[in-house]
Amino acid sequence: MAAAGATLVACGSDDGDSKDKTPESAGGEKTPASAGGDKSPTGTGDGKTLGPIGDVPVGGGKIYDDAKVVVTQPTAGDFKAFTAVCTHQQCLVGSVAAGKINCPCHGSSFDASTGAVLGGPASRPLAAKQITVANGQVVLKPA
Repeated sequence: MAAAGATLVACGSDDGDSKDKTPESAGGEKTPASAGGDKSPTGTGDGKTLGPIGDVPVGGGKIYDDAKVVVTQPTAGDFKAFTAVCTHQQCLVGSVAAGKINCPCHGSSFDASTGAVLGGPASRPLAAKQITVANGQVVLKPA
């Protein structure tokens, strides 16, 4: 199985406007943290188990609200992870579809393979997170 990783970078606001910080305030929906019912990442000695790899569809992704992480699988067996906090106004991203990670607050979109900005108003990419895949589970490495 593949692992993804990169250096973490800080997220900040593109402007000083502090309204609409959550997807709910913009009427957006969030993906449940886990299809199995356990919404809390479990701690392991090597990081936090986010959930089974089967929850991350090929060509799509899964948002883990509690951990504020989005995991994507651009191609079979190639897992990527990014902060789920939009770099525009710090809303949690709301969906992953058609190779894009989408923020419901103001319409920003990001490349599901790289985290790069595909459409604004966000001007900075999503920060990569380090994950591993072990025993059929996605594990978020400690920062």
